[in-house]
Amino acid sequence: MRPFRIERSTALPAGEAWRRVTDWPAHGARVPLTRTRVLTEGPTRVGTRFAARTGVGPLAFDDLMEVVRWEPPAPGRAGVCRLEKRGRVVLGRAGIEVYGTPEGARVVWTEELGVRGVPRVFDPVLVLAGRLMFGRALDGLLGFGSRR
Repeated sequence: MRPFRIERSTALPAGEAWRRVTDWPAHGARVPLTRTRVLTEGPTRVGTRFAARTGVGPLAFDDLMEVVRWEPPAPGRAGVCRLEKRGRVVLGRAGIEVYGTPEGARVVWTEELGVRGVPRVFDPVLVLAGRLMFGRALDGLLGFGSRR
């Protein structure tokens, strides 16, 4: 698994940026052919689990994730969320950090993405696809009209 990182700056306050980027069902609405279901009762906290189901019919798979760190932003402190991917197909971890700035907020999304059975030689392709897909999702969550 190869890590990648996506950063965006927004005029949104840190709390609102955090709310948007940790709205798990909204993630599914931003990724083609994907629907996200929260599997545990809210609110989000350490131990919250959710599944992103991607695909059509028998070609679909679940990307199961669990929140392993949950620290919403507070005055003088960045918000930090860490996710572990626990599915049969998609492996890895993700991180979301939201920093307050004088202009609004800066969001940093990191991923280590792997697909079971796919050789490491294809890691650069997974990184490119992940950057495009997650970058587009992040733009949509933050309210940007197009990719930046």
